[in-house]
Amino acid sequence: MNIHPIGIFDSGIGGLSILSEINKMLPNENTIYLADNKNCPYGNKSRKEIIKLSIKNASTLFEMGCKIIVIACNTATTNAVKEIRKSFEIPIIGIEPAIKPALINTKTGKIGILATEKTLSSNVFNQTSNKFSNNIEIHEQIGYGLVEAIENGDLNKNDTKDLLISYLNPMINSNIDQLVLGCTHYHFLIPLIKKIIPKTTHIQNPNQAIVKQIERILNENNLNNTIDNSYKNIIYTNGSEEIIKNMVDLNSEVELLNF
Repeated sequence: MNIHPIGIFDSGIGGLSILSEINKMLPNENTIYLADNKNCPYGNKSRKEIIKLSIKNASTLFEMGCKIIVIACNTATTNAVKEIRKSFEIPIIGIEPAIKPALINTKTGKIGILATEKTLSSNVFNQTSNKFSNNIEIHEQIGYGLVEAIENGDLNKNDTKDLLISYLNPMINSNIDQLVLGCTHYHFLIPLIKKIIPKTTHIQNPNQAIVKQIERILNENNLNNTIDNSYKNIIYTNGSEEIIKNMVDLNSEVELLNF
């Protein structure tokens, strides 16, 4: 049993969708979340810079006493997870786009992937795609401007919808039946995406699988919090507090922190 918090970081607010799933599935676990809004987005940065920022975030969470660290960012995972694991002696959980289930479940033999530039170009991403593709067509699209729109709270603006339509229509016309969202920020676009894609196209959302993995690692290492109490989230941002405050529940505190 361990009452220390789970540490989570993302380049901004994208990982809040994973935080919400942790609260739902692991209600006894307290969390500390770092939103590195100041350096968002990570997807257009060099691999060297992504590693540097990721280790900085992980170091901050480690110093705060977190028992495990969840990298709630596809770009940080695919580019920096090995370096982070070498640097800390606590469990590190990364997340990757749900390519494998999309490739397994496609009926048309065609899937679409919407992700950041650095996720699509990473070795981890390409190894997974090549290993399981088996003559399946993979249609990749970089989501230019989407992370910025989400960070600015522009989810319902016509410009955001127009961007999504321009990215998704070529995939729809290619007859994809599985859509992989390769960035945690894109979770917040799902209601809008559902208005654009056919009902027969399945959106792969890995959040539940990620939290099941977190639960398994907590249990294997005897790190789970068995005290029956309601969770508390402490969310630190080095950017704007207001957007985050509007996205979290009453069990969450949002504070500014220079990290």
